[in-house]
Amino acid sequence: MRRLEFFTTVLAFTLCALGAAVQAQPAWPQKPIRIVVPFAPGGNTDSIARVIAERFTQSLGQPVVVDNKVGAGGAIAAEFVAKAPADGYTLMMAAMPVMAVLPVISKTNFDPLKDFVPISNVGSNPFVMGVHKSVPANTVSEFVAFMRKNPGKYNYASGGSGSVSHLSAALFVKRAELNMTHISYKGGAPAVTDLLGGNVQMYFGNFSELYPHVSGGNIRIIGVSSDKRAAQLPQVATIAESGFPGFKTVTWNGLMAPAGTPAAVVARVADAVKEALASEGTHTKFQQMGVDAIGSTPKEFADTLRADIAIWSEAAKAANLKME
Repeated sequence: MRRLEFFTTVLAFTLCALGAAVQAQPAWPQKPIRIVVPFAPGGNTDSIARVIAERFTQSLGQPVVVDNKVGAGGAIAAEFVAKAPADGYTLMMAAMPVMAVLPVISKTNFDPLKDFVPISNVGSNPFVMGVHKSVPANTVSEFVAFMRKNPGKYNYASGGSGSVSHLSAALFVKRAELNMTHISYKGGAPAVTDLLGGNVQMYFGNFSELYPHVSGGNIRIIGVSSDKRAAQLPQVATIAESGFPGFKTVTWNGLMAPAGTPAAVVARVADAVKEALASEGTHTKFQQMGVDAIGSTPKEFADTLRADIAIWSEAAKAANLKME
């Protein structure tokens, strides 16, 4: 009996100590949170981060600020977050090109799979295939047929060598067995300008880049790179259903944290993302940007990252890009 009483006393003491330790841990968050953005203000990644930051400030009860750390194609921001304390107060609005493309074509000081914990894929958007009005094609099939009859005569634009617009177009050109010349620009804006002027004949761009120019009549959008048609362009077929099954290039933006961030914090942030995306105001803002709200679980986001690294490795090979 004395031995039983002894062990009972020890167990009770241990449980009390554990309970006190749990109570001693402050609830997260207790101070401002920073969301690091790898690009300059104004683009999709920055806009998404600011919408989420505004909603988080309300739901988490602490100020959430956006910190733009620009440079090296997003590597500067990624390296900064990878080395930040794993306490949940430094997050990254990761962009697919930074996490799934950049490490494939460049030597980086971060590993997208080892140095980060995925939290939630906030939103994604496909690329739309825009062609100049001089191209006699209203569908992807017609475009392919025309280009095959005129090998080496026409060009496609990109927002820069190794950019997602470049890799998407290069992958399509390879699978369609077309002979077109790649013209690289310093960003999407000049690429769109030359597409409008007819200096290039095709460009894979974001919905928000190309759609506003459709009404002017100089370009047509004839294809969508996702596996489903875009809600904003239900009449435009996907490239996959236009004779290229399996073709899919989609970019996304999602929240990630330094590896080692407590699971409870990761779960809390993932729940906050879902809560934010459930807001009608957030949904409307995303639609205006051509972004589809997702709000995935950490595991789903991790699976997406692994799959995209494989996809973009193939695209990099199609574009003849080598590790630098």
